[in-house]
Amino acid sequence: MRYIFQFCRILLMCLLGEILAGVLPLPVPASVYGLVLLLAALKLGIFRLEQVKEAGDFLIGILPLLFVPAAVGVMDLWAELESMLLPYLISAIPVTLLVMGVTGRVTQRICRMQRKREGKDG
Repeated sequence: MRYIFQFCRILLMCLLGEILAGVLPLPVPASVYGLVLLLAALKLGIFRLEQVKEAGDFLIGILPLLFVPAAVGVMDLWAELESMLLPYLISAIPVTLLVMGVTGRVTQRICRMQRKREGKDG
């Protein structure tokens, strides 16, 4: 029974995200609003992690299954997508490398700042 209540809490945040996406004139997907609302609810103490953890673990566990329909759709439309493959790769590879590089640099800087702070505090 607790799984149902945990899942309902997550669904409530998704519903609120859908409402925000419909009301606000921003180009932000409803799922992003829902995730931000769930994070805010956890940080503000509205929900405790134990109140959504098991249902969240279950949803993460079945996540690969949710990509099967999209993969089948890509395979079904391969003839149309094949002509766009080269431009996609030309744009996707450099952007991916850039994101990886920036993420690595930001992570290194944060780790350095934390080490300095621990040195001052400790």
